[in-house]
Amino acid sequence: MRYLSNALRDLGHEVDMLSGPPYPIVDDGVGLIKLPSLDLYRFGSWQRLFIDPRKLNTYANFVEWGGIMTGYFSEPLAFGMRAYDYIVRKGGAKYDVIHDNQTLSYGIADIMRAGYPLVETIHHPVTIDRDLAIKSAKSFKDKLGYRRWFSFTGMQIKVARQLPYIITVSQMARQHIHEVFGIPDANLRVIYNGIDTQIFSPLESVPRLDDTILMVLSRDTAVKGLRFLLHALAELRKRRELKLIVVGRTLGDGVTEKLMDRLGVTGCVSFYDQVETAELVRLYRTATLLAVPSTYEGFGLPAAEAMSCGAPVVSTTAGALPEVVGDAGLLVPPADSAALAAAIAQLLDDPAKRAGLGALARRRILEKFNWKDAAQRTADVYSEAIAQRQRKNVIARPP
Repeated sequence: MRYLSNALRDLGHEVDMLSGPPYPIVDDGVGLIKLPSLDLYRFGSWQRLFIDPRKLNTYANFVEWGGIMTGYFSEPLAFGMRAYDYIVRKGGAKYDVIHDNQTLSYGIADIMRAGYPLVETIHHPVTIDRDLAIKSAKSFKDKLGYRRWFSFTGMQIKVARQLPYIITVSQMARQHIHEVFGIPDANLRVIYNGIDTQIFSPLESVPRLDDTILMVLSRDTAVKGLRFLLHALAELRKRRELKLIVVGRTLGDGVTEKLMDRLGVTGCVSFYDQVETAELVRLYRTATLLAVPSTYEGFGLPAAEAMSCGAPVVSTTAGALPEVVGDAGLLVPPADSAALAAAIAQLLDDPAKRAGLGALARRRILEKFNWKDAAQRTADVYSEAIAQRQRKNVIARPP
């Protein structure tokens, strides 16, 4: 959203970003409108339970607290209420179009019904994450817990079916949204994410390590496939010394830690959480290669960022990853640790191939994934939504 907002600003548009905490970084010329929430995930469970009753002074706050305390992910629902209150009731009339980033809450649909042209971005159906999480759960209790937490997907499906302009980030995601949500193809537009190729760039003076695999994830969920990479790492370390750096955090339930202990790789795996952009770029520039073991990706931003930095990539064929990686990396079937290990070994043993793929990857990103084109195509969808709303207003106007 930060990069898209900047690119829209550079095209001459005025952009405000509405957000609850943790608040995003915005740059000069882009407005940030803060919609405070209870931000309950900052606290432990007992602190959430004994919250100051005075903070439950709005329906949105009560919904957020009540949902989280009973095991539901209620933040999207509560955020939609706050967004509706701000935009419809508190002077948001200056906006020509509203662009929602996969909140898909009832409040977003209400904003559209209040007369605002609305465009939605769905990166991929979260039902896929839900199904994979339930499938990987170790106990019946955990399965029920995942079903309860992911129950917000029912709301998202209902809302998505009401929206005429939906942007998604890959052809694969478009197909899945069509199939899972039942959205007509005519309502869907594919616009690839862009990459900041100035920040995410190679640096010839920085040498690449020859023994370091990098993986970048937002959170150690089942869909990211970290367990398959750990199995591959254990196999690779039978013949060579290797390190794995994971940018992200584990779930904190001890499952990943136990797996690392069992495989004997705990001492060679490092987790980096809350990495600043400059440090992430350094890791992309110095890693021997990036591994993407995901079992699904609606786009695959880490793969694209690493490619922009000239890093060779070993990726699965899950989701949209083949659209991003193309012929500029090695592709293997998802959930196949042996194939993943073999592809990584191939690159570890062939420095020339690594260098060639890195150069090819950089060219692919420059040609196909840039924010200027993404912003212009997004603005074109805005124009469609505005024009449709104007036609409806004319039709609705009495003679």
